[in-house]
Amino acid sequence: MLQLDHVTVGAADLPQGTAYLRQQLGIDAPPGSQHADMGTHNHVLRVGDGVFLELLAIDPAGIRPRRARWFGMDDARQARKLAERPRPVSWVLSTPDVAAAHAASRVDLGEILAMSRGARSWRITVPESGMTAFDGCFPSLIQWSEGPPPANAMAFLGPVLEQVILHHPHSEELRAALNELGAGHLAEVKQSAEPHLAFSFRMPDGSSRVLT
Repeated sequence: MLQLDHVTVGAADLPQGTAYLRQQLGIDAPPGSQHADMGTHNHVLRVGDGVFLELLAIDPAGIRPRRARWFGMDDARQARKLAERPRPVSWVLSTPDVAAAHAASRVDLGEILAMSRGARSWRITVPESGMTAFDGCFPSLIQWSEGPPPANAMAFLGPVLEQVILHHPHSEELRAALNELGAGHLAEVKQSAEPHLAFSFRMPDGSSRVLT
């Protein structure tokens, strides 16, 4: 019942992020929107069937939320990394029943928050700290309001997401937790001393590019 919905690349600011995606993927990511409840804003583009890539940054014109922002954007260690360069910070899985998936998970997914933008609304899991389990390698879950996947209305500029790759020192525990959630087939898990995410893209010329 779980499907890959989108992957997120974090940046210290959107100009830094757009320059990074231009350099790495050869595209100019179109502007997205603001998230008033989270104090973030984004650029978005479709990178597969019903799947999109989100470039996310803290909105300097936004109001600081009373809680930690999603995807670890308020985490001090992550902020230092994003100041160096943009990098993958999250992956999100869609479900038709986020409450049921949340209740069935033995991994703490956090609170289910209700969000809306324009005609679309969604419910998404966000931990109290903002950072998902396994140092941000565990996915968030999202349930969209009725309608086609949001990615269908986004621009497709060529790169296609091939694989989400999760690097973690406790790879076996992470793999087992993903399998129990029913998401083990949606990402590759690798042993690594330093936890981090990576996204592999197939380029229009047939080559692959990996964002790490």
